[in-house]
Amino acid sequence: LAMAARLIDEDPALAHEHALAASRSAGRIAIVRETVAITAYAIGDFALAVRELRTFRRISGRDDQIALLVDSERGVGRPDRALEVGRAVDRSALPVDVRVELAIAMSGARLDLGENERALQELDIPELDPDRAFSWSAGLFAARAAVLEELGRVDEAGEWMRRAQIAQSAIDAVDADREVIVVEEIEGRGDEHADR
Repeated sequence: LAMAARLIDEDPALAHEHALAASRSAGRIAIVRETVAITAYAIGDFALAVRELRTFRRISGRDDQIALLVDSERGVGRPDRALEVGRAVDRSALPVDVRVELAIAMSGARLDLGENERALQELDIPELDPDRAFSWSAGLFAARAAVLEELGRVDEAGEWMRRAQIAQSAIDAVDADREVIVVEEIEGRGDEHADR
């Protein structure tokens, strides 16, 4: 699992192989099934991702990967099923970031069905604050821009894309400030201070 997490961004196929190896040894552990699902999604095996995410939910009783399940249902060409899965969850019980990801996935399913106005409505959530940047803001703003573009509202789409870029820059700056610099002990330095 550690190797899958380390490799997921640079080599998703190899990360998936590691996840599958873990599942052969510990297939009844929720985090293992979750990892298999995430890596399957990363390589575009949406059918496997759906199966593993369902198993993960059954074992864990958690909905924190519900957006990925909705998106995987879209990936196998079932936007109607994706919407059904998303509607079956109590959104008020979800963590904020998961709720935002779910709104984006549900909006995408509406676009798949050609329901562009309803796709925009899926994104009208309390977290859509154009004047503040949170970890989820850039993705939410970009999703709104994409829907507005589909609707032919190009100027508004451009404004939301600009907001997405500003939000991403703000989050990147905060993340840069949180970087930890490790200073290795300089040999002999401790003895020098001890003599003073």
